[in-house]
Amino acid sequence: MKSINIIEVEYVAYRLAAELMKWNEPIPDFGSRFPNILESCLAVPFQSFAGKNLYKGLIEKASILFYLMIKNHPFQNGNKRIAMTTLLYFLFKNKKWLRVDEREFYNFARWIAESNPKLKEETVKAIQKFLKTYITGLKS
Repeated sequence: MKSINIIEVEYVAYRLAAELMKWNEPIPDFGSRFPNILESCLAVPFQSFAGKNLYKGLIEKASILFYLMIKNHPFQNGNKRIAMTTLLYFLFKNKKWLRVDEREFYNFARWIAESNPKLKEETVKAIQKFLKTYITGLKS
């Protein structure tokens, strides 16, 4: 499974969000992000303990990535939009995509942002269910 790195987030996900998702507020410059938070969000899905992955498979990795990109606020503004495009890029890089209405996707991201951090496990499970519902393979 392919991971994504900080450069990919900057040059693909961040730019897509800034250019295509100008809904209410502008997205600040990439350089204004909070140090080390984005790096952590990108690393956590690939962590292991005692030789075993903490998050198995694409759905689990994508779910925790999406959750952390929203809840950990790596950016001053635009976290939900950047999380959406980062998730889409991560799926694309792994030959998958989401067939979901853009508004429904954004409303789901808003729901995650408003979720109680004490219910992290339940929220991540809801993300997994959402992804299983809308994920599709890419045609060659």
